[in-house]
Amino acid sequence: MNRHTRINLLLLAVVVALAVLPLALGLGDGKEEPFTGADAQAETAIAENAPDYEPWFTPLYEPPSGEVESALFSLQAALGAGVLAYYFGLHRGRRQGEARARAEATAEATADTAADGAEAGPVGAGAEPDGASPAADGGAASDARSASAAASGPAPGAGAGSGPAAG
Repeated sequence: MNRHTRINLLLLAVVVALAVLPLALGLGDGKEEPFTGADAQAETAIAENAPDYEPWFTPLYEPPSGEVESALFSLQAALGAGVLAYYFGLHRGRRQGEARARAEATAEATADTAADGAEAGPVGAGAEPDGASPAADGGAASDARSASAAASGPAPGAGAGSGPAAG
């Protein structure tokens, strides 16, 4: 089992524990609504501690029932998760695209360098300047070029003392 699989299984176990432990330990026993939201608990605490408190604002929309309120909250959570998933997916795709473009550019540069090296490579290394294979004519063309080069003297740029005139 690789490292990512172990991490995923551990995270799944933590999520299951967070969902099951409050129910198994009976944390909501003895309450009329055992798992109410923080807003409802805050309203209850304020009503107990300051019965004459007047809210500063009123809600723009009051859902007709708790089920509708819960459905709207679920819709809001789903939309938020969708936006986050889009954001992370977009940035991951951009990173992968940039990495792919860098890899292609590197491959093209390597191919261009290899092609330039093959075109400018030495004649004796097996690459003929006219594109002909040295073995295609039995080596006769290569032998003829070698003989003419020896008869004409040193190649341009060859230092003193190289060739037939040195002596």
